[in-house]
Amino acid sequence: MVGVPASTLRTWEERYGLVRPERSEGRQRLYSRDQVEQLRFVKAGIDDGANPSDAHRLLEERLAGSSPLSPAPRHRLLILLAERDEFAAEFTEYFLRTEGYDVQVALDAERAEETFDRMSPDLAIVEVLISGGAGIELCRRLKERRGTPVLVLSALMVADDATDAGADAFLSKPVDPLELVSTIKDLLGESAFLRVPAPEPA
Repeated sequence: MVGVPASTLRTWEERYGLVRPERSEGRQRLYSRDQVEQLRFVKAGIDDGANPSDAHRLLEERLAGSSPLSPAPRHRLLILLAERDEFAAEFTEYFLRTEGYDVQVALDAERAEETFDRMSPDLAIVEVLISGGAGIELCRRLKERRGTPVLVLSALMVADDATDAGADAFLSKPVDPLELVSTIKDLLGESAFLRVPAPEPA
């Protein structure tokens, strides 16, 4: 989720002591959502050319003040997540939101269709086994409405069925989060997370 090796995270923790996760009973590091955002902030600084020490110093300054780690984006792209598993949906929603997307979750096919019509998402993610296996038909129905990209997910080998139903891409579960984001960006045709606001009427 952060794009930093675990060994590097341990080094940062020991050297700078700024982001200190809790420990599980098995001594595994447990990072909070805020800490994930902090590590992403450090990683972004390093990617922009700062050394780790400077990136951590800047993080410390931000945490000591009232400035957010990053400005809240406007007109963020909206993703409809039609997923049967509430826990999988929660994890995927969190990851996509940290990547800058807005997410609307639907835990059954009927709610997914209603949300699709009401909110006009920029992309839909459909899990095949939603509502007892209605995902393929849900994909077909969504594609019949308009050309919104649809990404189908499943642990079943149904890529051909998904393609026949109009899916723009298929990923096997369990899905690697970075592969998921990469696929979404490819389907949207851009790496930015912003909707283009509609022009004001003359």
